[in-house]
Amino acid sequence: MHRFPVRVFYEDTDMAGIVYYANYLRYIERARSDWVREIGIDQLAMKAEGIVFAVRRVEADYVTPARFDDRLEVVTTMTQLTAARMVMSQKVLRGEELIFVARVTIVCIAATGKPARLPAKLRQLPLTGAS
Repeated sequence: MHRFPVRVFYEDTDMAGIVYYANYLRYIERARSDWVREIGIDQLAMKAEGIVFAVRRVEADYVTPARFDDRLEVVTTMTQLTAARMVMSQKVLRGEELIFVARVTIVCIAATGKPARLPAKLRQLPLTGAS
């Protein structure tokens, strides 16, 4: 399980004063990038080898709004892992309160746009949660 803190800035909010829906996707992307870095995968080195991560699917539920200056936390767990894809469960919390939840499917693609295997270092990781 990976935890990533987020502070809601004024620029993250819409005219109603709540976090604009697309910004949750940014928050969970930042958390996934931080997790990948933390487990020792160098995405720049991957790109130099012609392989990059790509989001294949996102299922998202907006549970309750977050507002300017809220302190949030993105909790990421890997729920499924094969040689070709991983599925992440990501929750955005304000304290113990669930704000947003997503199920994200990640794949790797080659420079040609064709599917590629996930990095071996990633394929060897244990699952960290259930879906």
